[in-house]
Formats: sequence, C-alpha cells, structure tokens
Amino acid sequence: MSKADAEYKRIYRQIMREGAWKDNRTGVRTIATTGLTFTHFMEDGFPALTTKKLFYKAVKVELEGFIKGITSKKWFQDRGCRIWNEWCNPQKVPYSTDPEVQKQMAAEDDLGPCIYGAAWRNFHDPNACYPDAKNYGIDQLKGIVDALKTNPNDRRMICMAWNPAGLKHAALPPCHFGFQVVVVGNRLDLIWSQRSADFFLGVPFNIASYATLLHLLSLESGFKAGKLTGNFGDIHIYENHMDALDEQNSRSMFAAPKINTEDFTSIFNWEAGQTKLVDYNSHSAIKGTVAV
Repeated sequence: MSKADAEYKRIYRQIMREGAWKDNRTGVRTIATTGLTFTHFMEDGFPALTTKKLFYKAVKVELEGFIKGITSKKWFQDRGCRIWNEWCNPQKVPYSTDPEVQKQMAAEDDLGPCIYGAAWRNFHDPNACYPDAKNYGIDQLKGIVDALKTNPNDRRMICMAWNPAGLKHAALPPCHFGFQVVVVGNRLDLIWSQRSADFFLGVPFNIASYATLLHLLSLESGFKAGKLTGNFGDIHIYENHMDALDEQNSRSMFAAPKINTEDFTSIFNWEAGQTKLVDYNSHSAIKGTVAV
C-alpha cells in the first residue's frame, strides 16, 4: 500500500472535517482550511499517487524547465507539458476572467521574469532600471548545490520563488513559494511551502515534482534521499472537484513505485527523459477543470 496515498487520503479527510466554504478570484468556490502538512520518506518508494494516474511526463518536463530557468510557454508545450497554457506575463496581457482576454493570455508565449525557474536561477528585481539588470540576479539553485558539496551542515540552503518586487510581472504569483534542503547524517531532506494548494489537481503534481527534485539533488550531492515535507497555507478543494475526489477517495491503493535516473552527470544538464518511474501501477486518470 502506498504511504503517499494514505497521507493524501488523511489530508482529504482533514480538509472535509475542518474546512469552510470560501469565495476567490476564479469565481469557483472552494472548501478550505490551513496549516496542513504532507510527509513522506523516500525509502518507502516514490510518492506518485496510485488512486489516480499521475501524468509524470509533465511533472518532469516542468521541473526541467524550472532547473533551466525557462520563461517561454512554447518550450513547455513543445515537450508535451501544457500546465502553463492559460497563463502569461501580465505586463503583456493583464489577467482577467473575461473569456476573450483569457484567449489572449493563452496565445502569449512570455511567462515573465518571475516564473519559478527564473526565480530559482536568476532572482532579481525586474523593476530595476540599471542596464541589463537581469544579469545581476542570484542563482539560488546553484548556491544550494555548492553548499551541499562544501558545507552540507549549512541551515541556509533555501530557494525562494516569492519575489515581492516582481509580483506584477508574475504569470501567476508562486503557489509553492519556497523550499529548503537540510542534511541530517547521510540523509538529505527537502521541505517546500505553498501559500495556495489546489488539493485535487495541484497537490499530487507538487508532491511528485519536489520528490523528483529531492531525488536529483541527492544524486548530485551523494546523500541519500530522505524525508519530503510539504507545508500548505490555504489548502482547498474546488467545488467542481468534489465528485472526482469522492471517487478517488473510494479507490484502493497500490504499492508505491520506485524512481530511476540513467546517465546522470549533473542536475544542471539533466533532461526529463533520463528519469523514469519503475513498477508504477495506478487506477485510471480522473479529469478536473483548472480554475484560472
């Protein structure tokens, strides 16, 4: 039985027990609560949910784009990842729930200078007026990798995606806004934090993405992949996902798969196709509409 599925079902029950209905900018109500935590030890297998099929290719491609600092929507689309289809740099097309504006948002390629990868690899103030300001940015991911190799007991191995100076440039203000890695003995742990967590569509994807990042960082540093922890601020279920979650929660759980990466040389030249899930058995996918 997958321990990740068991954690996911536990959190589902807690949201339903504690949650209250809320309105939000999308116009689709949510039942929400706060302060919940997902925990998984990587020695228990890879935390891909088995109660519905995970589209792991999209997880890997998006993560590769983040690691490479990609800001082009087309780059993701060309590789079969359509997660960013509805979003764009609001300086090019200001956000709106109007259907015609959302068509323009979908057509715009630029995801802006504050999408996750840009923040991870080149954190800077996009409003700065000095010449070529972006070249003065901070490569947070490289800083973490360097610290793991030279000072693994460092308690400052943190990467932030939330850039207050750049929110007006953000395609979508970061939902998962930061992560920290910590070495305990020979074990590498990763903790990520989310201000907003779409439980049905987003959270299973976030779990798999940060688990993959932990796996890659462990390969890079030589430490054993250890504990994965996700902290959720506003964690919610959209009203139009309730039936889908009822179905998912009723399903049995399979054993967790394993993760394998071939020909790894460095996290910075890793490609999505190098990593695969082994013995991944799951129930069928359950579709849900994303609230834009």
